[in-house]
Amino acid sequence: MEAHHYCAILNEEVIQCVIYDGNRKDAKLMGVEYIISEQLFNTLPTPEKALWHSHVHEVKSGQLVAPGIPEVAEHALMEKLVHTYGKTWHTWHTDLHKRLPLGAPQLMMGFTTDGQADPRMVAERDQRMGIDSTEKKKTRIDIVAPPIAPGADAWQQGTVIQITDPTVTAHQH
Repeated sequence: MEAHHYCAILNEEVIQCVIYDGNRKDAKLMGVEYIISEQLFNTLPTPEKALWHSHVHEVKSGQLVAPGIPEVAEHALMEKLVHTYGKTWHTWHTDLHKRLPLGAPQLMMGFTTDGQADPRMVAERDQRMGIDSTEKKKTRIDIVAPPIAPGADAWQQGTVIQITDPTVTAHQH
């Protein structure tokens, strides 16, 4: 899904964001993301780390963008974000339910390699916003990707954490 983040920097270690499914007047609030520094992530207990995803691929792929700010400012932001980890909860799956936020909140993870994002969706977003993700990827080649801290992106090792939806399990006998 396309996710538009509106963020507040709490301090050097923590950013909090509300996530909308677009940037139009009728956009729906679909979740929250907490973004923390690598240093703070490394202090978390192991079970907590499994809830967090790295931002390395999102930055390096050119898919994470900050439209409306000068290129030099966006590049500086990406140099900072490449060293961060996010915990994202979607509370409204607007791709499935258009009218109401139905279902259990879902823990979301970031893409970690090329080919995971729907290329059509990326191309459509790029065209609509006047962005070239491929070009952004090239301009970010100089951003050094840190190694992913142990415990992050746990879904890749088979650890999937989700809240069960009582309305779904109650009907399955």
